[in-house]
Amino acid sequence: VQLSPCLRVFVCWCVCVRYLTVTIEPLPPVVVGETVTLKCNFKTDGRLREIVWYRVTDGGTIKQKIFTYDAMFNTNYSHMEDYRRREDLVYQSTVRLPEVRISDNGPYECHVGIYDRATREKVVLASGNVFLTVMSPPNNISVVAENTPAPFSRYQAQNFTLVCTAKGGKPAPSVYFKRDGELIEVISYTQPSTGEQGGGSAGVRGARPLISRDLDDTKLQRSLSLLDPEGRSARLYTESPQRVHTQGQQAYEPSPATEVIPETVVSREFPRWVHSTDPLYYFSHTHLPQSDGSVVVQARLTWTLNPQLDNDALFSCEVKHPALSMPMQTEVTLAAPKGPKLLMSPSRAKVGDTVRITVQGFQNEVFPEPLFTWTRVGGRLLDGSTEREGKELILERVPAELNGSMYRCTAQNPLGSTDTHTRLIVFGMYAQLPDMLIAPFWSGHYTCS
Repeated sequence: VQLSPCLRVFVCWCVCVRYLTVTIEPLPPVVVGETVTLKCNFKTDGRLREIVWYRVTDGGTIKQKIFTYDAMFNTNYSHMEDYRRREDLVYQSTVRLPEVRISDNGPYECHVGIYDRATREKVVLASGNVFLTVMSPPNNISVVAENTPAPFSRYQAQNFTLVCTAKGGKPAPSVYFKRDGELIEVISYTQPSTGEQGGGSAGVRGARPLISRDLDDTKLQRSLSLLDPEGRSARLYTESPQRVHTQGQQAYEPSPATEVIPETVVSREFPRWVHSTDPLYYFSHTHLPQSDGSVVVQARLTWTLNPQLDNDALFSCEVKHPALSMPMQTEVTLAAPKGPKLLMSPSRAKVGDTVRITVQGFQNEVFPEPLFTWTRVGGRLLDGSTEREGKELILERVPAELNGSMYRCTAQNPLGSTDTHTRLIVFGMYAQLPDMLIAPFWSGHYTCS
């Protein structure tokens, strides 16, 4: 029988090429730190030459050889950098990766080669691939108050924002807020990008500020944010402002250089307006991809702060992730500062000394971070300014004229404020006076009998 050239080539290929198929079992997602087994299944009627595992990167353009089994010499070896072998050969075509990392995420290929029937110099190859999905739970979550420290205002309502940040998650986790253990119903909106001036769409009510207030002749606060969905005004309570007096810490002994005013006045006069309904909570979140494949999620919860209702409220941020058996949680309690303790150094201030007055702490846990303002009662500070911000007030080279001066420290956050006073006593005044001023006190005739 005469065969055409093409048919003769096809018959030769069928006779000479051996049977070879390669399959890899799919892998479920794994969590960082777990051990993964890559199993390459192959069937052939030929003689095995080698099995090579590759890790594919850069969208398939680069194939990094990670492990090789050489059937001719019955040996196996790793191609990992720095000779840090991380994979183990289980059985020729099966490789185990202990303690996987986020960087191990991606496709892998198994290449199997057998000898050609016609010649031992030719190798027939077949390959299979599998995608390894590595998940990483968030390793850090935190809650802070945005735009703090900030002053307390009893005359104007303020927007308040909690920011919850979850780092290290892959894929991105879901973040939500709770108040006093109850899930908060929120209105989602999209934050305008930098440079937009209040225009654009920002979801429900997102195109205008949450708060817009003015004061009429009766000094009754009015708010656009108090309008109900149909545009009607909500009811307002007209309670009288409150002033609370608390005693200072008694465990603190005043130093000889300071006279502590026993009564600390806590100024937490709440606004005359009070919400008659539950506040509206606005929620937004952003995803920030990281170089290691993880995602940083920042979630923001914004509402109109009501110091009378929100003081001592417990807010928690919870994070759900498929790599976690239960949500991660962190919580903060909103609280106005109470009973600050002032410490003066040195304990016995003399003329010419540098005196430091520092806030050592409070009677309670304060959140958000307080804003500290220092003033001198009845006069200006030593540098001529009317007030100074910071946790510490420094008086350099105090003169004798400051003896008896009263200093006020105002600690405040959006929930309330408190004033604490201390008096500066300067020792050794007369030792620094000129002789001409001291002489009249000692001049004259004295007798001893």
